[in-house]
Amino acid sequence: MTEEKRYVVYGKQEQVATTTLNRPKSLNALNTVLLSELKEALEDAEVDVAVRVIVITGARDKAFCAGADVAEIREKNPEEARAWSQWVQGILTFIEQMKKPIIAKIQGFCLGGGLELALACDFRIASENAIFGLPEVNLAIIPGGGGTQRLPRLIGKTKAMELLMTGEQIDAAEALRLTLVNKVVPADELDRAVDEVIQKLLSKSSVTLGILKQAVNKGIEMDLERALQYEAECFESVLKTEDAREGLTAFVEKRKPEFKGK
Repeated sequence: MTEEKRYVVYGKQEQVATTTLNRPKSLNALNTVLLSELKEALEDAEVDVAVRVIVITGARDKAFCAGADVAEIREKNPEEARAWSQWVQGILTFIEQMKKPIIAKIQGFCLGGGLELALACDFRIASENAIFGLPEVNLAIIPGGGGTQRLPRLIGKTKAMELLMTGEQIDAAEALRLTLVNKVVPADELDRAVDEVIQKLLSKSSVTLGILKQAVNKGIEMDLERALQYEAECFESVLKTEDAREGLTAFVEKRKPEFKGK
């Protein structure tokens, strides 16, 4: 099943939902319509019990997403800009908090709002031609979709501050060195690399992955003592699931587990 919206192509196949940003003439730049369609597609993927993994990518190989639509932002007054920033942040936080694993499949430019979108995903798999950066400072503005907060948390304040304040772009090899991405492969191997991650995720319990994702994303915002308590709460939640009992029993019985996502 594939649904083509104005700026997003959304399809499902074999437990995987793929959402493609589809504004190639604008290097898949994020505008209000595209972001609305993206959230609508992901909301569908989140509630569809048949979907277990989500992939977000960009149309064609020139860009995952080159950033927010500057022409649209330029027309906003300061108050409208703040409201728009909060709205975008809400969408990216929704993505980050989804219970299903999300893979950003990145080729070409991944800049500004595009990088902010990728930062909200759980995995970032990039082709060797990928270029990363938050160049907003070059326009005398700052990132408004979470970039000033998620990037330092991911790669550390020192390098994040350098990238934010200089607006410089980095290649895929440097992104990998900084742990900004999980893996870098030749462009013609990107599909296979993403599929390898998908297959690994599909072999796990979907309900366990959801709880695990919550444990990490919520716990990282807490002090260590509270985070450890929260981990114990999540551990208790996992042990209440059928899949946990199946996994433990299968290990003892030396057989492959059969998870049901319950």
